[in-house]
Amino acid sequence: MKAINLGSSNVLSTVLKLIIPATIAQFINVLYSIVDRMYVGNIEVIGDTALAAVGVCSPITIIISSFAFLIGTGGAPLFAMALGEGREDNARKILSNAAVALAAIAIAVGALFIAFHRPLLYAFGASDKTYEYAKQYLMIYAAGAIFSIPGTGLNQYITAQGYSGVAMVSTIIGAAANIGLDPVFIFVFKMNVAGAATATIISQFFTFVFVIVFLRMKCTKIRLTLAKPDFKVIGSIVKFGFSPFIIMASDGLIIIIQNAVLQRLGGADGDSWITVYTIVQAFFSLVATPMLGISEGSQPVLSYAYGARNERLIKRSELCITVACLIFTTTMFIISIFCAAPFVRLFTDSDDIAAKAVWGIRVFMIGAIPLSFQYAFVDGFTALGQPKYAITLSLIRKIVFFMGSIIILPMIWGVSAAFYAEPVADIAAAILSTTVFCIVFPRVVKRRISGEESLKKHRFPHRRQKKQQAESGTEN
Repeated sequence: MKAINLGSSNVLSTVLKLIIPATIAQFINVLYSIVDRMYVGNIEVIGDTALAAVGVCSPITIIISSFAFLIGTGGAPLFAMALGEGREDNARKILSNAAVALAAIAIAVGALFIAFHRPLLYAFGASDKTYEYAKQYLMIYAAGAIFSIPGTGLNQYITAQGYSGVAMVSTIIGAAANIGLDPVFIFVFKMNVAGAATATIISQFFTFVFVIVFLRMKCTKIRLTLAKPDFKVIGSIVKFGFSPFIIMASDGLIIIIQNAVLQRLGGADGDSWITVYTIVQAFFSLVATPMLGISEGSQPVLSYAYGARNERLIKRSELCITVACLIFTTTMFIISIFCAAPFVRLFTDSDDIAAKAVWGIRVFMIGAIPLSFQYAFVDGFTALGQPKYAITLSLIRKIVFFMGSIIILPMIWGVSAAFYAEPVADIAAAILSTTVFCIVFPRVVKRRISGEESLKKHRFPHRRQKKQQAESGTEN
């Protein structure tokens, strides 16, 4: 319940207090997604087909979650900057408008995917064999967006206040519930794929309730209050959140593209290749998602330092974040060498699928260590109020992946070559991001410290303050 002092001179301690809970939370978050797939893959008779169906739905769940990051990760840096400036009134206004935006988006997104589920599923790689299972999963999951989007989005504002431990607990609550409910709904109630989706949305509801209750508590530094929507504030939040939204939504788009390519070029084995890709993605999410906890979980200290014009804190924080990403990815690369085979066996009994999945994991991990720089620097730009660089660098990585996965590699070397698009994109993006960061980062910090980079465009004074400013201007 104790908030971290984001302006502390002990930079390493502050960063660790932010990234350790955030990384644990993201690791547990991805763990229950893996448990979902593990249980589904072990359903008698239909296991491999059901797992392929969940793989088809996977990009849709990512896209739904990306809307939470549009408002959550978009507003959290502005929120932390306001706290760094000592403007709690601005921070409170950002939080209340973020809540309104998240609720509206959740209703619209859920309704959209329910209404157009059939054409979307077939476009995303479903076959006649997997469609019915994919439909069951998607309809239930999309209905639960009303809880998942606000719960995930508002949790970012808990971290931005320094309550990283509380934010971790909110994620653990949902994960623990999902892991416990999965076997009950899938096997005991014999709901199969629908049971996995039902367990997921119930667990997301628990997280949603916890987040709302905490943000309404009197002991919380900045409490959630209801206020009339201010579209200027929401517009600024969306502008900042567009980069993490594009990053996450395009991840979903990439999976859609891969599923479609694997289905088309795989021929009679199309569903089998999608099952392989689903297992490989499950392992790779153990790398990418916790690393997101490091790079995004540490954003509050960067944004706070930027708002407070603390050059030392900005530079030392970014260094700590980058080193933490490198240590994590190096560790996961070593683990992948020894643990890929037993990991794959959690999902399937098929020797053919298992062999291909182990190979796919090792291909994906080729670019894992360089990917550290992409995450640390792109999210660093977002935290420092430079979304244009973050968006550009993220999109370039996706374009490289798209060109490799759908046009160049599989067309020349066949369906299996599509897996090499991931390491190619990761290595190319790391080189570009590092180059841009080394050039731009010193300039951004220098402008902010010298006072040339103003936060005025991100300030949202209350109506009373606006009236006083207007009156003052008239008198002068």
